[in-house]
Amino acid sequence: MALSTLYIVCRWLHFAAVMLLAGSAFYSALLSPKRFKAHLAQRLHPLMLASSVVALLSAVALLAAQTGLMSGDWRNITDPDTWQAVLGTGFGEAWQWQIILPLIACATFLLHSAWRQPLLLLLGLAQLTGLAFVGHAAMLEGWPGAFQRANHALHLISSAFWVCGLLPLLLLMTDARNIALRSDAIRAMMRFSRYGHLAVALAIFTGIINALMILGWPLVSFALYSQLLLVKILLVGLMVAIALFNRYWLVPRFRRAGQRAQQGFIRMTQAELLLGTLVVVLVSIFATLAPA
Repeated sequence: MALSTLYIVCRWLHFAAVMLLAGSAFYSALLSPKRFKAHLAQRLHPLMLASSVVALLSAVALLAAQTGLMSGDWRNITDPDTWQAVLGTGFGEAWQWQIILPLIACATFLLHSAWRQPLLLLLGLAQLTGLAFVGHAAMLEGWPGAFQRANHALHLISSAFWVCGLLPLLLLMTDARNIALRSDAIRAMMRFSRYGHLAVALAIFTGIINALMILGWPLVSFALYSQLLLVKILLVGLMVAIALFNRYWLVPRFRRAGQRAQQGFIRMTQAELLLGTLVVVLVSIFATLAPA
């Protein structure tokens, strides 16, 4: 596998893992009713632990790939001096936290207290914020650069809430079939739906600002970066359409159509999650392209 391909794969795995950790922790720390938190945390435990481990391993692998790319020779991956030089760059200094924070997250699972879920959420949010300090979001200096990074961090956080909140949502659909858990599961889903409107709006708004700050106007040109951006916009548009269809067409029919409407909701949510995965793949490819 070429280093550039490895870089894209590791970036996708890292983004997906960090977003999934934060998206799941939003539920277990904030969205679920108090008496339901312990149950939901247990349900999400394998997912969140796997996300933390993948985030750590992919961060290390991506740094290794970046070391080879920056030095121009993959064999330098085994050279300590080259690693030291890469760690001294702006990318290296920022990326160190993408290794330290998931390492702390993995250690957090050794805690057995009510603080574990809020701490995991904070660690997930910190990792998402740190991603705004690498790549195209870090291309500007001064106040414009600070604004760009803050905007990109908000974009990543709102996207994580929206896209990576869909997998826990599917788990809650299963819990809602259990009479003992139904009311709490439904309440958590309703909270996700309520705040999801804001998350979707923020993701779209901050995404537009990101694109304008990187490309200027017009956004679309014949360059590959712009063409892939157009594909991303179309995929996000489909996701929004699915989200609106689910919320305002299928959910009101849960009582009348029953199982049929719920199965339709699950299938459409799975499709929305698949589209979100493709969007993250595109974002990972963007990092290897020059904006134009």
